[in-house]
Amino acid sequence: MNTSEKLQDIQKALENFDAQLIAVSKTKSPAQIWEAYEAGQRHFGENLVQELTEKYEVLPKDIIWHQIGHLQRNKVKYIAPFIGLIHSVDSLKLLQEINKQAVKANRVIDCLLQIRISDEETKFGLEYADAIELLRSEEYQELQNVRIVGLMGIASNSSSEKVVREEFKDLKVLFQGIKASFFRHDDFFKELSMGMSSDYKLALEEGSTMVRVGSLVFGERDYSQKDEDGN
Repeated sequence: MNTSEKLQDIQKALENFDAQLIAVSKTKSPAQIWEAYEAGQRHFGENLVQELTEKYEVLPKDIIWHQIGHLQRNKVKYIAPFIGLIHSVDSLKLLQEINKQAVKANRVIDCLLQIRISDEETKFGLEYADAIELLRSEEYQELQNVRIVGLMGIASNSSSEKVVREEFKDLKVLFQGIKASFFRHDDFFKELSMGMSSDYKLALEEGSTMVRVGSLVFGERDYSQKDEDGN
C-alpha cells in the first residue's frame, strides 16, 4: 500500500471515535511527509527539535506540528514561534520556559502534561501526584502564555493487552479527575494523547483523542535513531 492508502486505513479505524491522527514523521524525509500531506494529512509529530525546525522551514505552513519527544528547556526557543502542540511537558521548569519563549513569540502555546503511566525506567513523565502539585502551584497560576489542554502518556512496551489497557484506563481516570478539579469550565481541556502504532486501537477504546502513529503510515523507522516515543 502507498501512504495515501495507509492513511485511509487508519482513518477508517478512527471513524467511530472522536480522535485525531498525529502522523509521526521523525526520521522521515520532507518528500515522505509531502506525500502524506497531499493525501490530506495535516498533523505531524516529531521528536528532535533540530529535525522539526528543518522540516518546518521547507514544508507547507498549514501543517500543525506536534512536539512529541522529550523536550530540553534550552531547545524550546527554536520551536516556540510555530509549534502547534507540545505533548511532553514533564516539569514545572519546562512549562515556565515554554511560557517565557511564548511571551517572546507573542503567542499562547498549547501543551499536554506527560504522565508516567508505565513502570519502565526509559519512560519520562510526571507522577500522578506531581501533576496535581504542579497544577496547584502558584508558579503555574502565574503563567499566562501556556495553556494546558490535556494529558499524554506512553504505555508499557508489552505484549499484554491487559497491562496496556489498564495503563490507558488509569490515565483516563486521572484526566477526568484533573478536568473536574482544575478545568471544569474550560472547554479547551479535552485532549488525551495516548496510543501508538502497536496499541492505538486499544487507546481509542479507552478514550484517546490523539493517536501518534508512525510506522503504519510511513513504514518502519530508522532504528539507528532511538528515542522513547517509538513508532
